[in-house]
Amino acid sequence: MKFYKYTGLGNDFVLINNLKCNVDIDSRLAKAMCDRHFGIGADGIVLASPSKSCDIRMEIYNSDGSIAEMCGNASRCFAKFCYEKNLIKRESFTVETLAGTIVPKLYIEDGIVKNVTVDMGQPKFGSKDIPFKVNLDKVVDYPIRIDGKEYIITSMFMGVPHTVVFTDEIEDEKVIAEGRKIETSEYFPRKTNVNFASIINRNEIVLRTWERGAGYTMACGTGSCAAVVAGIESGRLNNKVKVHLRGGDLTIEWKVGEKVQMTGEAKEVFTGEYEI
Repeated sequence: MKFYKYTGLGNDFVLINNLKCNVDIDSRLAKAMCDRHFGIGADGIVLASPSKSCDIRMEIYNSDGSIAEMCGNASRCFAKFCYEKNLIKRESFTVETLAGTIVPKLYIEDGIVKNVTVDMGQPKFGSKDIPFKVNLDKVVDYPIRIDGKEYIITSMFMGVPHTVVFTDEIEDEKVIAEGRKIETSEYFPRKTNVNFASIINRNEIVLRTWERGAGYTMACGTGSCAAVVAGIESGRLNNKVKVHLRGGDLTIEWKVGEKVQMTGEAKEVFTGEYEI
């Protein structure tokens, strides 16, 4: 089976052309392929498949074999893959995901995709959308208590469930230890991605993400969107924000009532054959 390895700011994925519906991926195989010692090594597997409602469909498996509704960094890699491998030869097209339709816009130089802006849709703040245990219209700056410690969180559905904690302390150990606890706490019936955000100024933040189904990641596109939305919703940030991630930077734009726009790069790393 032919595959292509891509990275979006260090968040890496295995891309596969499945337009002929000849690729059979399940949770077990996805987990094996993502293994960094015995497989290709990746944060997820992404299939480019036919769609009845959009130009193309994006299917995503996390590294633990679970299915992801959507992924921001994967969407940029997916858009670059589709264009440069001639699956779709347009600078903008519609992509079907389990979280709804997204619309990437490509910035191309000499036939190479340099940057991608993705229309990430609108955030949903209601408890039923996330889902969140406490019934609220908006989960914004809400206190929760886990293992005796209080966290002030903002949660939303941004293609996948996301929870944001604004803090000045985002050391690796804290992100890993506390991110895992929040992800699996009783407050979130379907678990949640956890983002620790530190504000530099109203136009710039540092972000670290513990990702549901993948662990501590180099970057998270939907997490960056969620953190900026949380900052704007709570009055901490302006409408256009640069997000500094472990693997690089993203630019996120959002106005209340509109769709979130995410801009960043994606790179092809290598290609190969995987023996099933």
